[in-house]
Amino acid sequence: MAGAGKTSVGKLLSSRLNFSFIDSDKVIEKHYGKSLQKILEKEGKHIFQKIEQDTILSTKFNKTILSTGGSVILLPVAMEYIKQNSKIIYIEVPYEKISERVNDFSQRGFIKRTDQSTKEAYLERMVLYQKYADHIVSNNDSMDECVNVILENVLEG
Repeated sequence: MAGAGKTSVGKLLSSRLNFSFIDSDKVIEKHYGKSLQKILEKEGKHIFQKIEQDTILSTKFNKTILSTGGSVILLPVAMEYIKQNSKIIYIEVPYEKISERVNDFSQRGFIKRTDQSTKEAYLERMVLYQKYADHIVSNNDSMDECVNVILENVLEG
């Protein structure tokens, strides 16, 4: 989910592990030369999700931390690919905290149904995050604390 801290936590974790870091949103933006929001507006939801899925399916996992775009969770083929090739860590953040972190979801390339509120999209995704997660780690405190929990309880435990 946007605002959960996937990129920030992923960068710090990859640095501490000396792993490579990939942010699938940044890969897409670099390839297309425009923001996710612009791609979504120009191409539409279905093409955008195809782009996201293709990006995930082209990822090679070799000492790699991958931060996915928040809507990748809606793509079963992409999620199964990640699950087969890596551990999935769901960075859990309450909706209220996400709302504080993200002022305007409309500028984030955020996919949801037109009849759906951001909170409803969050609740829908939360079920999927829990379904695919190998581990669930809270990111309510500091980023360092979240990374330490991952290092101590997930990767070493």
